[in-house]
Amino acid sequence: MDYAASFLGRLPKGKRSSSIEGLRSKLAVYMPPESVAEVSRAYEFGAQAHEGQKRMSGEPYISHPVAVASILADLHLDQDTMVAALLHDVIEDTPTAKEQLVKRFGQEVADLVDGVSKLDQLQFKSKAEAQAESFRKMMLAMVQDIRVIMVKLADRLHNMRTLGVMRPEKRRRIARETLDIYAPIANRLGINTIRLELEDLGFQALYPQRYRVLQRALKKFMGNQRQVMKKIEEKLAAALKRESILAEVESREKHLYSIYKKMRRKGIALNEILDVFGFRIVVEEPWQCYQALGIVHAQYKPMPGRFKDFIAIPRVNGYQSLHTTLFGPNGLPIEVQIRTRDMERVAESGIAAHWRYKSADHGSSAPQERAREWFQGLMEMEGKATSEEFLESVKVDLFPDKSYVFTPRGDIKRMPRGATCVDFAYAVHTDIGNRCVAAKIDRRPVPLRTPLQSGQTVEIVTARNARPNPAWVNFVVTAKARASIRAYLKNLRRSEAIDFGKKLMERALSEFKTPLRKVPRDRMQAVLVEFGLEKADDLYQQVGLGQRLAPFVARRLMPDKATDGEEERPLSITGTEGLVVSYARCCYPVPGDAIMGYLSAGRGVVIHRDQCGNLTEFRKQPDKWVAVEWNKDIAEDFNVEISVEAQNQLGVLAAVAANIASTESNIEHVSVVDRDGETSSLTFLLRVVDQRHLERVMRNIRSMPAVLQVTRRCT
Repeated sequence: MDYAASFLGRLPKGKRSSSIEGLRSKLAVYMPPESVAEVSRAYEFGAQAHEGQKRMSGEPYISHPVAVASILADLHLDQDTMVAALLHDVIEDTPTAKEQLVKRFGQEVADLVDGVSKLDQLQFKSKAEAQAESFRKMMLAMVQDIRVIMVKLADRLHNMRTLGVMRPEKRRRIARETLDIYAPIANRLGINTIRLELEDLGFQALYPQRYRVLQRALKKFMGNQRQVMKKIEEKLAAALKRESILAEVESREKHLYSIYKKMRRKGIALNEILDVFGFRIVVEEPWQCYQALGIVHAQYKPMPGRFKDFIAIPRVNGYQSLHTTLFGPNGLPIEVQIRTRDMERVAESGIAAHWRYKSADHGSSAPQERAREWFQGLMEMEGKATSEEFLESVKVDLFPDKSYVFTPRGDIKRMPRGATCVDFAYAVHTDIGNRCVAAKIDRRPVPLRTPLQSGQTVEIVTARNARPNPAWVNFVVTAKARASIRAYLKNLRRSEAIDFGKKLMERALSEFKTPLRKVPRDRMQAVLVEFGLEKADDLYQQVGLGQRLAPFVARRLMPDKATDGEEERPLSITGTEGLVVSYARCCYPVPGDAIMGYLSAGRGVVIHRDQCGNLTEFRKQPDKWVAVEWNKDIAEDFNVEISVEAQNQLGVLAAVAANIASTESNIEHVSVVDRDGETSSLTFLLRVVDQRHLERVMRNIRSMPAVLQVTRRCT
């Protein structure tokens, strides 16, 4: 289909009437007269609300809501959706309030309109944040009522049809947003008719030159193939008829944007695309699909490895069909899709098939079920991410999945391309993901970051006290996994910061000889109000993260209490403070070293050795230093860096490494620098228990004949 005319704002061939009469005619086909009358009343209300408003094309504004409603009427959506479509801009673009819609058309219609409306009245830090928040509201409103996205998709489709009146830069921005967000949403929900047009219009607007070149090339490539296509169609129809299979056979050309994406993804030319030409065979019953497949393969030889069974394992949006690629006449590759009438309806209408065919006894529930699974995932992400994180996460989930893997019980999990074992664990359940420690694929242990392939059976091993590793965020691909990991780490960081902040406050308040629990409630509340905080835990979190200094907060809490001159007690460091205490990489302190703590905003306390070369700069800010000491009961390992100067002999690195291993110290990293032809400088990053352990490691290395010098590195 040629969408060029619609792109320039002209009505293309076919029924795309934007008049209310045309809309009434479409509605009369499937709606009772009283419903059509209610839709007409909504039109009158909308026309009055938009009175005097015009679109950039010069048309009355009401023509846009009518066109949106007309698109949805083609999908046979219900009365409330049609009313909401006609009114979808009245809250945003007119003085009409939501309460007026509730009073006139009911709560359901008002909620639908509000769900579609943008958030222009809110203030955001950036345009990107505003767009992300608008998208977030739309998606979460969709979770409550899927019809919100139906109206939004139709709204975007009509805007794309009339995009030609926009400035080039705005046209490109809207087109990119359409291809990145709206077309994938339509695909995710299985609404193929809308998705195909959105993609073509978006492609044409974003890359007009590429669109024209590819369109001309495809037309030339077709040449006289239409006659060949007709003969193949007749041959397949005759073969099916001979076997008494009632079927419809229809030839088709591959969608232009799909060809473009495939050429870019695989780096191939147009004549290398195997499924430019195709046929669709529609039969009555599922078993006839497989029978028809055998008949088709008897007429033309199938290409090895080009068969896909989406009936046994449907796509994530509920799509079902058999796909096979054949060697046609003169070696012409042709793709054949075989499906039932019900599958055809779902393929074209997706989630909308629920309204269009809900009266049928055999109505399809597959898209509904897939949509519910997706919505559940969206709800789990709500509250775990910022608007922009939410947008980026959902964008990842919008693209078609490619992997179908199995749980040990045989249940199918549909995973996006590149999904890992950690993604799978979170797909099973958030708690499984949070506690996973290992994975098995087809009963063989594999790393958690291993990408999954279709057909594999994945088993996740969990531990009760395990928790997510921050490094997982770098390789997971699903929105649910990424949002769950970030949420857990944020909550963990907050919890640790609160506990550490309390310790810092106890230490600061010891100057006033007042424990934290005895701070008057009214004083604490006054300080919270002064700092603009709601709860005491918020204050402790800021103190723990170094965003507020504990001595300063203590003085605000105890303004009238004089100091008793008691010496400050050092803060005890156990090595288990997690995300709110870190150890400086410039000097790598270990238990036994004399240390000081430096309050770094957002990082909490950073521990340095007293001998650290950076102290000169840091001592200029004495208010940010915290007296700290090592706890006597530390069972953690700490990083430390040593430098070894050795003779440049064969195997010297291996010998030093073996010596280090004999002292029960693990090597985290090693680097080698040739100083001259006779000596080499080896730098090791080790894990040790304490200073005594480190001294033993260094003594052992010094005793080696090839070693000239061993020093502990410090900036």
